[in-house]
Amino acid sequence: MSERIRTYAEFWPFYLREHSRPATRWLHFVGTTVGLGIGVSAIVLGRGALAIGFPVVAYGLAWIGHFGIEKNRPATFKYPLWSLISDFRMLGLMASGQLGPHLERAQAGRPAAPGSAAQAAPSR
Repeated sequence: MSERIRTYAEFWPFYLREHSRPATRWLHFVGTTVGLGIGVSAIVLGRGALAIGFPVVAYGLAWIGHFGIEKNRPATFKYPLWSLISDFRMLGLMASGQLGPHLERAQAGRPAAPGSAAQAAPSR
C-alpha cells in the first residue's frame, strides 16, 4: 500500500510530475478554460443545464491527457481538493509564463537523478 501525501507542499511537485508532458498540461488548460466559459455562460444565460458541460469538458480533456498521454491515473481520484487547487495554480503559471521553474524544481518531464527525493517518491 502506498503512503499518502500529507502536505500540499509535498503534493505540488508530485502533481507537476503527473503532468510532465506539455500536451497534458495544454489539455488541462484548454479543458478548464473552455469549461469555465461554459459555466459562466450557463450563469449569464440563466441556463443551468449548460453547467453540466463544465465538468464534462474540463475533466474529459484532462483525463485524455492522463490516460492517453501520461499513462497515469489522475491525482483527483486520490486528492480531489489539492488537484483542483493545483489545476488552477498550474493554469495561472502557464498563462503568466512562470511554470518553467516549478517544473524544473519538481523534475517534471525528465527522469529523476538516482537517489533523489523525486525518484524515491511513491508512485500514485
